[in-house]
Amino acid sequence: MNLRSLWNGLFTGILLSGAVVATHPAAAKGEAIATFAGGCFWCVESDFDTVKGVKKTISGYTGGLLRNPTYKQVVAGGTGHLEAVQIHYDPQVTSYEKLLDVFWHSVDPTDAGGQFCDRGASYATAIFANSPEQKKIAEKSKAALVKSGALKKPIVTPVVAASTFTPAEGYHQDYYTKNPLRYRFYRTSCGRDRRIKALWGEDAHRGIEKH
Repeated sequence: MNLRSLWNGLFTGILLSGAVVATHPAAAKGEAIATFAGGCFWCVESDFDTVKGVKKTISGYTGGLLRNPTYKQVVAGGTGHLEAVQIHYDPQVTSYEKLLDVFWHSVDPTDAGGQFCDRGASYATAIFANSPEQKKIAEKSKAALVKSGALKKPIVTPVVAASTFTPAEGYHQDYYTKNPLRYRFYRTSCGRDRRIKALWGEDAHRGIEKH
């Protein structure tokens, strides 16, 4: 059992029930959507909510086989789903390229087994492109990072076409604002920020305004 699953068991008690509708990205007028998997979606939400131009973030599951997966099913493994976040942003304020740069510098893209203390395929990193143009931009960004030699190990984060996105249960949404003490304890205990700092140095969390 990973640290966050244990934390949920201790402090949440039970999973909240209710219908969850699987959706493809549907951006509001004047907005675009980026979809990233970066390990714990609580942390990805927290990071991207501080980025200028981001309007909202939605935690969920994508990339797998089940029509409406639940948290229990996803973390148990075998569904093919990853924890991911839909990032709704204003393209007049920020760009997809900028969001990619923020993403790279807020995860460990060299870890194929999960992220930080959370192990398993559902916590792996991935970029889910919502259009052929996004896929082209993401692949170019990844190639540039590889060429830069900034990281000593191979970058294993895949760039794939987005599939159906299922919003996570309600208690997962904006978890870091609803349960700040529990969230901070989890993030610190999991070693996320320590690892990112060790990996990226001065470029760690580039583009993120605060933690």
